[in-house]
Amino acid sequence: MMKAAIQTETFLNYDRIRNLSRVAKPSKTRIEEILEKGKILNGLSTEEAAELLAVDDKESIDHLLSTASYVKKEIYGKRMVLFAPLYAGNHCTNNCLYCGFRAANKDIHRIKLNMDQIRQDTESLIREGHKRVLLLSGESGHYPLSYTLDAIAAVYSAEVNGSRIRRVNVEIAPMDIEDFKTLKKANIGTYTCFQETYDPELYKIYHPTGKKSDYSYRLNVMHRAMEAGLDDVGVGVLFGLADYRFEVIALMEHAADLEKKFGCGPHTVSVPRLEPAPGSAISEEVPFPVSDDDFRKIVAVIRIAMPYTGIILSTRESEDIRNELFQYGVSQVSAGSRTTPGGYSLTGEEENKQFSLGDHRSLEEVINDLTDGGFIPSFCTGCYRKGRVGNDFMDLAKPGLIKHFCMPNGLVSFAEYLSDYAPENLKKKGFNLIDKITADAGSGEIGTLISDSIERVKNGERDIYL
Repeated sequence: MMKAAIQTETFLNYDRIRNLSRVAKPSKTRIEEILEKGKILNGLSTEEAAELLAVDDKESIDHLLSTASYVKKEIYGKRMVLFAPLYAGNHCTNNCLYCGFRAANKDIHRIKLNMDQIRQDTESLIREGHKRVLLLSGESGHYPLSYTLDAIAAVYSAEVNGSRIRRVNVEIAPMDIEDFKTLKKANIGTYTCFQETYDPELYKIYHPTGKKSDYSYRLNVMHRAMEAGLDDVGVGVLFGLADYRFEVIALMEHAADLEKKFGCGPHTVSVPRLEPAPGSAISEEVPFPVSDDDFRKIVAVIRIAMPYTGIILSTRESEDIRNELFQYGVSQVSAGSRTTPGGYSLTGEEENKQFSLGDHRSLEEVINDLTDGGFIPSFCTGCYRKGRVGNDFMDLAKPGLIKHFCMPNGLVSFAEYLSDYAPENLKKKGFNLIDKITADAGSGEIGTLISDSIERVKNGERDIYL
C-alpha cells in the first residue's frame, strides 16, 4: 500500500466547500449533462455533485433517482447486504449533545458486557440467521483496545449448530497508528468512524467535552487507519447537525483525499439522520432538518458521484423510506437492530439505547420485504475472505466486474438462510426468486456455477463462496 505522511492540519478547504454548497440550481440541460456522465460509472467531480444537490424540482429529482438506480444496478446488481450492530457497552467520556450515551446523561444505566455476554448476544444473532456484525461501544477508558480485541474474538468464537459470524466490522474511538496496526491483526473487516459533522465551528458546539472534541484528531482518523495498513474504512456524517449540502461535499472531499494519498477511498459511506435520543434535547429539535425529499437526493447524489462505494442505511429510518431507498443507491442495511448493550439476549432497558429506531422489523421481516422487491438478501463475506479488499476490490468494481462475484455469492448465502432459518412460505418465495435470477443468468459459466452451488447448499453444504 502506498504510504502517506499524516497531516496535522485539515485537508479540507472550507471556503471552497461553503461556496459549492451555495451554488445555484443548474439548468435542465446541465442536469442532463451531469447525469449522462454519471451513467458512464466513473463518478462525478465535487463541483458536479454540488450542482445536483441544488436541484429541487420534482421532475429533476425523479431523473436523479432513476439515474442512481441505474448506477447501483450496474455496479452491484440486485444484492443487498445485511448486518446487525452489536453494542458492547455504553460508558462514554464524551458529551456529544445528540447522543443518548453522552457523559452528562445521568438517567442512563451504564453497561459493559463481559465476554460471555458478548457471546450470548452473538449467539442470539446467529439464531436469527445473521453472518455479519458491526461491533460498537462508547468512547471510554472502559473499552481499551485489549477489550475490543477480546470482544472481536468472542464474537468470532460464538457458534450455534455449526454456524458462526463470518465478518466483524468495528466502530470504535479513533486511535493512533500503532493501535490500528494491532487492530488489523484481529481479522476485522471494515473500520468505521463518523465525522458526525464536517463543519468545524458547529462541531465545537456539539462536542463540548471529551477526547472527541478534538476535531482534527477525528478528521484524520482514516488517514491514520490506512497508514497502519487497514484495507477498508467506512466514513459518514450525522445528517441534521449542519447544512446537508455542505456535509455531502465535505464527505466527497474527504473520500477524494484518501483516494489521492492511498489509491483507495472509503469502502462504505453511512448516511444516518439525527433521531431522538434519551436525555438529548438537541435530538428532539433537529438544528438542520433533512426532509425525506432531501434525504432521497442525498443518497442518489452519493451513489452517482461515488459509484463503487457501499452506502449503508441504518434502522434509524422508517420501514417505508428504507424500502424506497433500496432502489436508489443503498447497498447495505442493518436489520433487527438493537442499540442497547445486550439488547439481543439480555433484558434491554429503553432508556439505555443510543438513539430511537424507525424500523422495528425483524431480520426475517426485512428479508421477506426485500424478496418481494426482487432483491437478493445477502450475507456474503466472500470478497473479504478471498482478500478482495481495498484496492483489489476497487480494481474489480470500477470495470463493473464485482457484481459477477456479488450476485452468485449473495444468492448462495441467501439460499443458506432460506434452508436454515426461513419459515416455509418465505423459503418457497425465496427459492423461486433464486430460480428466476439463475434462469436470467443463462446457461453459461455463471449460471451453471450458481445452479451447482445452490444444489450443494440444498444438500447440506455450507459456506460456499467465489
